[in-house]
Amino acid sequence: MAGSANTTPVTMQVGGVKKLISDIVIFILLIIAAIFFLIPFFMVIVNSFKTKRDIIRNPMALLGEQGFSFVNYVKAFQQMEFLKAFGNSLFITGLATLCVIMLSSMVAYYIVRSGSTIGKIIFAMMIASMIIPFQAVMIPLVSIYGAQLGVLNHRVSLIFMHTGFAMSMSVFMYNGFIKSGVPKSLEEAAYIDGCTKMQTFLKVVFPLLKPVTSTLIILNAMQFWNDYLLPSLVLGKKPLYTLPLSTYSFYGTYSSDYGLIMAALVLTLLPILLLYFFLQKQIIAGMVAGAVK
Repeated sequence: MAGSANTTPVTMQVGGVKKLISDIVIFILLIIAAIFFLIPFFMVIVNSFKTKRDIIRNPMALLGEQGFSFVNYVKAFQQMEFLKAFGNSLFITGLATLCVIMLSSMVAYYIVRSGSTIGKIIFAMMIASMIIPFQAVMIPLVSIYGAQLGVLNHRVSLIFMHTGFAMSMSVFMYNGFIKSGVPKSLEEAAYIDGCTKMQTFLKVVFPLLKPVTSTLIILNAMQFWNDYLLPSLVLGKKPLYTLPLSTYSFYGTYSSDYGLIMAALVLTLLPILLLYFFLQKQIIAGMVAGAVK
């Protein structure tokens, strides 16, 4: 009895040591992975304060011969017409994100609550469309809208395309959240109180979708803000350029000013990074809300 009583604490202690060692190893691996992924972004910031000569001579150096200089940011701000490009990006990203959130939430609500065959077919077609790469429809899309309909070089056209391409994933996420996180009894109570279907959705259902809505806002906003390929196909006039398109003006035919490019990239990424930092708690809550419920 005494021997068996003594073995229990030892076993628990050995298990605790193994758990501690495994946690330390995992923590070290995560730190190494984080450093590996953050080094390119860190070097972009460092090189944005150096001259082109210093970057070419030693791109990994933390400091150039002339020290830190903000000349690249001043030149980049002026040459890329930052305020105009920022306004275009903000208008396109904001309106496209708003359209995606409102339309996809309504479509997902109809599909879940109606239970009709048409709704199931629409949902299945949306899920199937998610596996089709954009490059497969890129040329036909530009040919139809450009050559036949003539609606290119319009910001509204780009907003329309962004909304269409983002609908499938947004409807998919809203669909799962409404099924697991929105009690039908609340809607029935609203109907009894005299609410219409639209009022029930806007005043009862949509406020309950806040976690997944925050997640979709940041995911879609980041996608629209950083997108280069689709705007480059739709917007051909410089006054309509978004920030990613404006950075391309620093790439020359035979040479490129890497310092200006780095500064332009930092200016382009800064607004969307600030948005992510403000909404990161809601993003994490939205990603795990369906599983927890």
